[in-house]
Amino acid sequence: MNQPLKSTAAVAAPAAEASGRTLGLSSLRELVLLPVILLMLAAGSQLNPAFLTWDNILINVLAASAVLAILVVAESLLIIAGKFDLSLQSIVSLAPMVSAYLVVPADAGGSGLELNAFCGLLVLFAVGGGVGLFNGFLVARLKLNAFIVTLAMLILLQGLTLGISSGRTITSLPDSYNFIGNTALAGVPLEVWIAAAVVVGAALFMRFHVVGREIYAIGGNVEAARAAGVKVDRVIFGLFVVAGLLAALAGLMLTSRIASVTASQGSNIIFTVFAASVIGGIDLNGGRGRIVGAATGVLLLGVIQNILLLAEVPSFWVTAIYGAVILMSMMLGTLAGSLQKGFGLVRGLRTAGRSREGRSQ
Repeated sequence: MNQPLKSTAAVAAPAAEASGRTLGLSSLRELVLLPVILLMLAAGSQLNPAFLTWDNILINVLAASAVLAILVVAESLLIIAGKFDLSLQSIVSLAPMVSAYLVVPADAGGSGLELNAFCGLLVLFAVGGGVGLFNGFLVARLKLNAFIVTLAMLILLQGLTLGISSGRTITSLPDSYNFIGNTALAGVPLEVWIAAAVVVGAALFMRFHVVGREIYAIGGNVEAARAAGVKVDRVIFGLFVVAGLLAALAGLMLTSRIASVTASQGSNIIFTVFAASVIGGIDLNGGRGRIVGAATGVLLLGVIQNILLLAEVPSFWVTAIYGAVILMSMMLGTLAGSLQKGFGLVRGLRTAGRSREGRSQ
């Protein structure tokens, strides 16, 4: 009776060791951007001495990328589950616009209701959550195509924002709306702390919580996940609601940063969101990628944008450079993924060999 137990242990030990190595290699794709970021930092310091100053990195790179980071987390959660939401861009403008319209006096562009500021903030998040709720119902319950649904919602919400504001900018916001943009903790802007908390929280959730593992399972093979007992529709429904709430938070942060609400705020940011997610290793086919990798994509784009700004590059070249960097980063990510698969295959063969040796003994 002892011999089979010993053989089983002999087989399990190499498998556990291989599993640990695979877990370490799974970070290869998301860490591949770090050398690129370091290269960009070195290039930026040579182009302009002000680039590596604390104020520039903190304010013009990290704080300026905070809104993008929140949206990338929201979109990445959906992409990993095999879905996506184009309407997050419009929530960034609609949620603050509706809220400010109900709070600000009529002579400042509001409705004249002059709702309490706290209630106004509740309305802001209610709009974001409500849009996510509606999207989740259409996609998860009615089984409509996520691309068509969220594209239609993007257009619809843009029209609502323009209609409510009549194309005007709403200013004279209460202090509570500007609090995030005017506050710093330990010398670091509050928006940076919020973005970091969202990224770390989402990364830990996806790594350790059972629902996080279910999200990966749904994105990898939805039918297999459903057969395993995962409540697929409920998870996807919840992800759309969470994404809507995060987009509303991003809208509040952007509003606080510019101390006003414009009908066009967040315009075209959805393309940058997808770019940061993809170059950070989030697989558009679902089931693969990590939040930390997506965060490195946000950081890379923030560094590039700041370098172009300091170098006074003409605006008509910025889009082309952005596209080139995205293509280069995707190629590096693909190369890292290929290396990861190669290493995994070699280790799998070694593990199989050790298993056979254990059984023969």
